[in-house]
Amino acid sequence: MLTSPARYDLSSHGRRLVVSAQGRWTVETVSSVYESLGRDYDALSYETVEFDLEGVEDLDTAGAYLLTKAVRVEDVCKAWSLTRGTPGQKTLLDVAAAAQMGAPPRHTRQFVDTLDRLGRATLRFWDELYATLAFLGQFFVMFFGVLLRPRRLRFKSIVALMEEVGLDAAPIVAVLSFAIGAVIAYMGANLLGQLGFSVFMVDLVGFSMLRELAVVITAILIAGRSASAFTAQIGAMKMRQEVDAMTVMGLETFETLVVPRAIACLLTLPILTFLAMMSGILGGLIVAWVTPSQISPVLFLSRLQEMVAVQHFWVGMVKAPFFAIVIAVIGCRQGLAVTGSVESLGARVTTSVVQAIFAVILIDALFAILFFQIGV
Repeated sequence: MLTSPARYDLSSHGRRLVVSAQGRWTVETVSSVYESLGRDYDALSYETVEFDLEGVEDLDTAGAYLLTKAVRVEDVCKAWSLTRGTPGQKTLLDVAAAAQMGAPPRHTRQFVDTLDRLGRATLRFWDELYATLAFLGQFFVMFFGVLLRPRRLRFKSIVALMEEVGLDAAPIVAVLSFAIGAVIAYMGANLLGQLGFSVFMVDLVGFSMLRELAVVITAILIAGRSASAFTAQIGAMKMRQEVDAMTVMGLETFETLVVPRAIACLLTLPILTFLAMMSGILGGLIVAWVTPSQISPVLFLSRLQEMVAVQHFWVGMVKAPFFAIVIAVIGCRQGLAVTGSVESLGARVTTSVVQAIFAVILIDALFAILFFQIGV
């Protein structure tokens, strides 16, 4: 394979040295100019160094280290700059120039650094909270505006997203809720059976699944599944500048991307919650039937209807729309916050899942306090 040799040209402009490099400056090619470049640097007198790498075809750390020998003269670091070159070449020169001077390792101060990280994390938390609340307010303005003018609703997008958010997630929601209901029933059979109160296992399954577990487990699954998908979809559009193109075309970003996803979550999460409730109760019914307690399905359903009031069903169902809005808003906001790098997309996807699950649990705790205070 033919490779372009490393070539260079040095020129002095007053106290400024201009280093123009051409060809390939890699570990395979720089040996040919190693000694000559060092002698030429030593023969010149200058105060600043200017690198012109426009003609460089390839550059690695060996080439960058050789070029930046001009930076260190008798343990004095000369000021330098890159006039023509790529950001990657600039990064390599930065690292090589620091290595030339043998920069000492940074001394860490554990206590101070810990406080610094804590302070920065606190500032990021408040910034994220403020941005999320501002995004939520902007969303509600657009959401109610669209509801007042239904002709602006994008029904095809809503139906497609309902299939993605609801129908595709139904199997895993049903299976997981069934397993959780079975686990609760097993725990009740073991603990309550020792006291001779096995029949109260029905109450335990009914209360826990209807009031709390069904809606919370469903919301967490949708947060992990759909919030991340919303962030990835919108973030990829942002990286490909499709969102900017939509804005140029006169399309409202919230109306086009955010509102359909929020409506899809609003319509599907209550249905999935109902499915989770029924699956959890079915799991508890089967376990109660096959365990030594041998509570028949007829007795199980009769006890459930007698002891678990219908208000507990509505306590669980009323939370679903709030969870749906929070999940959709967080997922879309993180997607619109993606910048042009893949690292940003990955970080925002992770952030959307963590924030959505955190918000779901926090809102559920607030509902629990509210319902306790009003006696529901």
